[in-house]
Amino acid sequence: MTVSLDPVKIGVVSISDRASTGVYEDKGLPALQEWLGRAVRNPITWVPRLIPDERAGIAQTLRDLVDVEGCHLVLTTGGTGPAPRDVTPEATLDVADKEMPGFGEQMRQISLRFVPTAILSRQTAVIRKQALILNLPGQPKSIAETLEGLKDADGKSIVPGIFAAVPYCIDLIGGPYIETDAAVCDAFRPKSARRS
Repeated sequence: MTVSLDPVKIGVVSISDRASTGVYEDKGLPALQEWLGRAVRNPITWVPRLIPDERAGIAQTLRDLVDVEGCHLVLTTGGTGPAPRDVTPEATLDVADKEMPGFGEQMRQISLRFVPTAILSRQTAVIRKQALILNLPGQPKSIAETLEGLKDADGKSIVPGIFAAVPYCIDLIGGPYIETDAAVCDAFRPKSARRS
């Protein structure tokens, strides 16, 4: 007997002045969709947005994705550094019901294995209503590393990626039951929270 998987609606937001005006090609949205498409087994409805680094505009986009579009998960890429135009974390906190700082802490732990400048990243995560919003790094390689974590040559996890905690977090806020492909990301749930 096959169990049907809950549909999930995912907002993906690439935040870049230059990509949003066509100066260069956006690589954030394809990177997010490629990784999530491999990791999540549920049917996904994508709600993509490509927007400039404007605090009020970012906040409004996040509100729309959650309040109007009904996304269960929203991932942003870009705008998390220390430069004057990097305002994604501020905009994300502007729309938060709760802050989830552990996600940003773990992303920096992963990235520090590669570059000492990871401490300049200000990624965060928040809950708004029934949705989890995650700020990810801007580079496609870093997006995959922080979501998936680090594995040794045999494919065994050395440092868990942040996505391992995402499905259970979404369970706890009343969202759909997200199942992952364990070969990409083995989602963790307590035994009592697992569906048979």
